[in-house]
Amino acid sequence: MKVTEVRISPAKGGKVRAFASIVIDDCFMVNDLRVMSGREGQYFVTMPARKARNGQLRDIAHPLNSETRKEIEDRVLDEFNRAVA
Repeated sequence: MKVTEVRISPAKGGKVRAFASIVIDDCFMVNDLRVMSGREGQYFVTMPARKARNGQLRDIAHPLNSETRKEIEDRVLDEFNRAVA
C-alpha cells in the first residue's frame, strides 16, 4: 500500500489546523482526515470519524497496522508543512 496523493485544505482556526484527503495506490480515496494541533505545539493526524448516538466519535476508516498509520501521518504532515510554509 502506498499513499500516492495528498490534498490539504487549511481550516479556519481552533485545534483543527487543516483537513486532508489521501489517495491510496491511485485507486482509493479517503477524505476528512484532520491535522490537529497538540498541547505542546506538535501536529498529529486523526482519521475520519462520525459521532455515534451516545456522543462518542467512532472512526469510519483507519489503518490496521502501525506501519500504515505512520506512512499516512508522515505523508499528510509533510504536505501540511509545505502548504503552511
